[in-house]
Amino acid sequence: KELLKQWIAEGANYAEPWTYLAPKRHPVPKVSFKAWPTNWVDHFILARLEGEKLAPSPDADLITLVRRLHFDLLGLPPTPMEVAAFQKAATQNLQAAIENEVDHLLASPHYGERMAIYWLDLVRYADTVGYHGDQDQSISPYRDYVIDAFNDNLPFDQFTREQLAGDLLPKTTVDQKIATGYNRLLQTSHEGGVQPKEYLAIYFADRVRNVSNVWMGATVGCAQCHDHKYDPYRSKDFYSLGAFFADVDEAQHFKVGSNSLPTKRPPELKVHTKRERARLAELADLISKMTDAKRKKELEAEHAALTKATRTTMITVAIEPRPIRVLPRGNWLDDSGPIVEPAFPEFLTKDHPSRAGTRLTRLDLANWFTDTKEGTGGLTARVMANRFWYLVFGTGIAKRLDDFGGQGEAPVHPELLDNLAVEFYESGWDMKRLHRLVLSSKAWQRSSSNLAADRKTLAADPGNQHYWRMNSRRMESQVLRDSLLHLAGTLDLTRGGPPVTASPNARRRSLYFFHSRDGRSKFLATFDDADVFACYRRSESIVPQQALAMMNSQTATAAAKQIAATFKPGMSPEAFVRAAFLKILGRQAAAAELAASLAFLEEQKKRDHFIHALINLNDFLVIR
Repeated sequence: KELLKQWIAEGANYAEPWTYLAPKRHPVPKVSFKAWPTNWVDHFILARLEGEKLAPSPDADLITLVRRLHFDLLGLPPTPMEVAAFQKAATQNLQAAIENEVDHLLASPHYGERMAIYWLDLVRYADTVGYHGDQDQSISPYRDYVIDAFNDNLPFDQFTREQLAGDLLPKTTVDQKIATGYNRLLQTSHEGGVQPKEYLAIYFADRVRNVSNVWMGATVGCAQCHDHKYDPYRSKDFYSLGAFFADVDEAQHFKVGSNSLPTKRPPELKVHTKRERARLAELADLISKMTDAKRKKELEAEHAALTKATRTTMITVAIEPRPIRVLPRGNWLDDSGPIVEPAFPEFLTKDHPSRAGTRLTRLDLANWFTDTKEGTGGLTARVMANRFWYLVFGTGIAKRLDDFGGQGEAPVHPELLDNLAVEFYESGWDMKRLHRLVLSSKAWQRSSSNLAADRKTLAADPGNQHYWRMNSRRMESQVLRDSLLHLAGTLDLTRGGPPVTASPNARRRSLYFFHSRDGRSKFLATFDDADVFACYRRSESIVPQQALAMMNSQTATAAAKQIAATFKPGMSPEAFVRAAFLKILGRQAAAAELAASLAFLEEQKKRDHFIHALINLNDFLVIR
């Protein structure tokens, strides 16, 4: 009571929560240790550390840095040659070596695969429908579109428009139609006893939850049955937001869906992906110029085979919008609520120009998400900048990646997050540039070890809220499996194509596994693979089953044998141990490790047993 009285006496000043205020660029703070920062990001980190009288951790060693770069940007370990080349360049100029390596990796086609893993988690991508029979559905070209979008550095605002409303863009392209598969990724059912009206309400709620979480970092889904308890979203806002998607055909599959595999999910389209269309054009040009009769026939055969190899994919085709009512208490049987039109949440649209008499579309919604003047583009940029930071540092500047509202957690570095957001949209929503900026910072180069930390620093900030050190992270499930195969030289790096069966004998990257909502690869699930719902941050559990999987699973034991087979048979035990350390851990074996390893080999006799021991070390499993 006394606190309230004091507040009133002081004028009862009130400010909107940070999350609903558009980000603005803040002055870069001055620091005492002027030689430390490499870019303006570091000024914010160091200024806070100096203000708290905390010291940043030392630089990570060169091997740690190059491994960190490769895992962050490709999801694969560097080869010994790549490690050596980076070390050589770094001895001349560390910062230049890091920036050059970042540019090199950003240009790799595997960058798009690494980034797609996270985006597909966000949008709850799956190759099956999810409910009841969990039948297969045709959607893999959408996965390939996402990979290409990241590789091509498609601006995030255009990435947004194409997924939410590619079919509504003028002169829509094949890729833009494929992109609208986003609107079809929710769980669906055509089981015999389904009440279509009930499931349309379920689909509706699922879509609002995902759209608001991904682009707004908001839990609008909490307003399905009543006004939001912690944020200004009203129940009407929930239904008005979902009404943007009332022109998406959600009911056709109730009539034509079947138990065939894949099941029918119209509207669908037979397509070639962007790379396939490029190859067809290249083949046609080569054939027209070819004079060697035999080679010409080979090219013609490839062209004919590729021409036939279209894939079906679910797309969005706008239909007459169905009426959307507010459902009292979320009850799909209650039709007493008012009909609502598509509309943005009222408290966020004070300055938005009126569109009286014109129905808003999904394209209007996509533009509103990325319009920094009349929409919530600044807020969207802050949500996404926070996620890019999470992908690099293992935690967001704002810890809750999916809730920038009343139950979220305010950022420890709000000015830094604001500046990252402004940088993002002022750069033209350049995703690679944002990645490059963060990875070029001195803050990213910190050691993750606590051992060299000042006791005062460790005691004052044990949770690393101020980013005085790097956070260590266990490899994600797909990254772990892919890395084992990569080290064995058996990983098939072919990009794109139909989903493959997730078996121990599969050689494609895990990203291309058939993603069933009802059943996942046991190995990947053990290491916290994303669940069937939208996943904004994967769990990082440490459980006994993981140790058992690395010791006994066919995935791990087969990889150990295959990695052991890559070394020359005639190598001496010492040469083999040294080479194995370089290949698997990226570093030289210490004297004590060498002695212990040679003793282990002498006892076990089998090289694959030693390799198996190495891949069970935290030095391999953890990105430091």
